[in-house]
Amino acid sequence: MSREFPALDAELRVWRDEGLRLPVWWRDDDAVEPTPALERLMALSAGHGAPLHLAVIPKPATERLADALQSAPLSRVLPHGWQHRNHAPADQKKAEFGAHRPLTDMLDEIAAGWQRIRDMFGERAVPLFTPPWNRISAEVIASLPGVGLRAVSTFGPRKGQFSAAGVLQVNTHVDPIAWHEGGGLVDTTRLDAQMASDLLQRRSGQSDNSEPYGLLTHHLVQDEATWDFTARVLELFSASDAAAWVSPIELPARIG
Repeated sequence: MSREFPALDAELRVWRDEGLRLPVWWRDDDAVEPTPALERLMALSAGHGAPLHLAVIPKPATERLADALQSAPLSRVLPHGWQHRNHAPADQKKAEFGAHRPLTDMLDEIAAGWQRIRDMFGERAVPLFTPPWNRISAEVIASLPGVGLRAVSTFGPRKGQFSAAGVLQVNTHVDPIAWHEGGGLVDTTRLDAQMASDLLQRRSGQSDNSEPYGLLTHHLVQDEATWDFTARVLELFSASDAAAWVSPIELPARIG
């Protein structure tokens, strides 16, 4: 493993030698129904003992997906928007819950989505909202407790533990897909350097290590190289004495 991620492996060894612990979690976006890719994802989760937090799009999600997850005890479900539909103007970055629509309309959709997720997945449902494209307005975030959601997840190191009163911020931090280059895997040397740098910033107090370090994947669009990267990172974190899989929030259950 050290030959594949030498910088990350070396940094984790420092964490181990200093008696430090890195909390890690894994989020995968855009699930709607069972697919061969989802089966592969669940097999990776089981094979590495890595809890899978599946961000499910509520409106189009099928009961078949709920049935499929019954055989995946390490899986939990997060509400991922409502329809994953862009409402931003053409000259702005995509967003389903940006500042482009009436707040009441957006909250009605979020509430309906959370209710559907709870109805379909029961105790597997986690009240952690994941907005499509990792974009959400501050006004919507502040209103999440009113519809029963207690946390939000986007991308990048959080600025504070809470993004609004009663709303925990738990982000993801490494995404291996080269979205701006048309897909495929980001150069692994770059990914290795990024992950090592992220951990160094945590170890040195420049960023918040109480926030679980998040791997973000997208099972529906991954190529073989990206699948391989995902498996190797899961293996590395699972084997490291310095890392521990955790649930991003305590409700409804702590995993790991």
